[in-house]
Amino acid sequence: MKTIIAVLSIFAMVTFENGESVYEFKLNSISGEQVAMSEYEGSVLLIVNTASECGFTTQYEGLQNIYDRYKESQFYVLGFPANNFGGQEPGTNEEIQEFCKVNFGVNFPLFSKLSVRGDDIHPLFDYLTNLDNADFTGEIGWNFEKFLIDRNGNLLRRFKSNVHPESNDLTRAIEQAL
Repeated sequence: MKTIIAVLSIFAMVTFENGESVYEFKLNSISGEQVAMSEYEGSVLLIVNTASECGFTTQYEGLQNIYDRYKESQFYVLGFPANNFGGQEPGTNEEIQEFCKVNFGVNFPLFSKLSVRGDDIHPLFDYLTNLDNADFTGEIGWNFEKFLIDRNGNLLRRFKSNVHPESNDLTRAIEQAL
């Protein structure tokens, strides 16, 4: 058993060398500026992989609604467009930003398109999908999976794509984190 734990510990150090919490990652905003996740330190975050041509795309509206509802309490929705599932995010960053603003009034932070699974998975999502949590661990299954992060940068909960942003389960978890 100790050998397995030691091997897993070495693997974790290699895989997650970029961060002990989400605050240690740096990404590009959808408009291209580098953003240190440490800018959100002390806030509750909902990290979501998004896509513009998915059956769950209407969740942008619910994400915007919960952002508006809780932002005064240092809550942020962070959207990460990804084209990993059925080519459902084919647009450029500019096209994605325009689509979100025009169709859903999105003004929560959006980041540059990245990969959330596979060989080219972004280190942030590699980190998030491998963390133990109360819900489930492992690869993202589809667009609009949600990761709830506490004020210390730790993963609290993870929600599948079919969990609507304004569902009782998700909003209760956000309120508890706040």
